[in-house]
Amino acid sequence: MTVNPAIYLASQSPRRRELLRQIGVSHEVLPVDVDERLQAGESARDYVARVALDKARTGRAALAPGHVIPVLGADTSVVSAGEVLGKPADRAAGIAMLQRLSGSTHEVLSAVALAGASGEAVCVSTSHVSFRTLTERECAAYWQTGEPADKAGAYAIQGLAAVFVTRIEGSYSGVMGLPLFETAGLLKEFGITVI
Repeated sequence: MTVNPAIYLASQSPRRRELLRQIGVSHEVLPVDVDERLQAGESARDYVARVALDKARTGRAALAPGHVIPVLGADTSVVSAGEVLGKPADRAAGIAMLQRLSGSTHEVLSAVALAGASGEAVCVSTSHVSFRTLTERECAAYWQTGEPADKAGAYAIQGLAAVFVTRIEGSYSGVMGLPLFETAGLLKEFGITVI
């Protein structure tokens, strides 16, 4: 338990915790359970913003009334040709996602939201990630590492999949799961200094 955390983090993601530590933001994890299914007619951008805000709001609602520490929620989605690629259900889905991303450029949308006593705010970061062409053997071998099983789009840019990436335009930390530029901006709005 963190003594006097600056924020609560409505996520159990070790990557998000690592990124917050990187910028010196003390935090305490506040596990939440929200519906992360894409709604009919919802754009990918609206989807990630809604889920991030739902996480922050759900975490906020779990706190005692009058609590002043804000709750941060985040969500990241890989989008290929307008379709949101979530976490793969199984090996076949994971390999299919990797083959779909092979030799092309896709979007990564990463939303961050804060809910606090003074209100709510949400920002969305858009990045473009290009993959080199992957062989079926590479996709299968990467799946066997276990790394892609619980990742949106079936890859982790900060892990072994870094060898697939030929170009990134946007936020590296956003592709990891928490866009630090946008996060720092929101924290500043809520009176929390990062540097």
